[in-house]
Amino acid sequence: MPDAAPTPPDFNPCLDCGACCTHFRVSFYCGEVAGANGGTVPEEFVTQISPLRVCMQGTEKGGGRCAALRGELGKPGIHCAIYPLRSSTCRAFNAWEADGSVNPDCQRLRWGLGLPGLAPRPAPGQSPRRAP
Repeated sequence: MPDAAPTPPDFNPCLDCGACCTHFRVSFYCGEVAGANGGTVPEEFVTQISPLRVCMQGTEKGGGRCAALRGELGKPGIHCAIYPLRSSTCRAFNAWEADGSVNPDCQRLRWGLGLPGLAPRPAPGQSPRRAP
């Protein structure tokens, strides 16, 4: 496993990764879909999987690429085309846990792409440090 890189406070590891968008089935309540449901996720990006559940196109079986993902995995500039409109499932998956520790699923997926691991997120005002 690669060493964890220092973590500047304003660093967004999602902008050079995208691994979670090609690994998980991203399913959520149909009320989050834009249109008659009043949600924000554009309808053209979802697939109905049950009467009350949808998922992001491409992720139906897990291990597929989300239709909203743009760019090359593990390369700078990869991004979500609907980021401000993304589902609650996407919003809930973070690189860091609430206590600043690294999300182990994110870490594992980053390593799988050959990306450096993340160090714990520094508290505001503290300098970044390497993971032990």
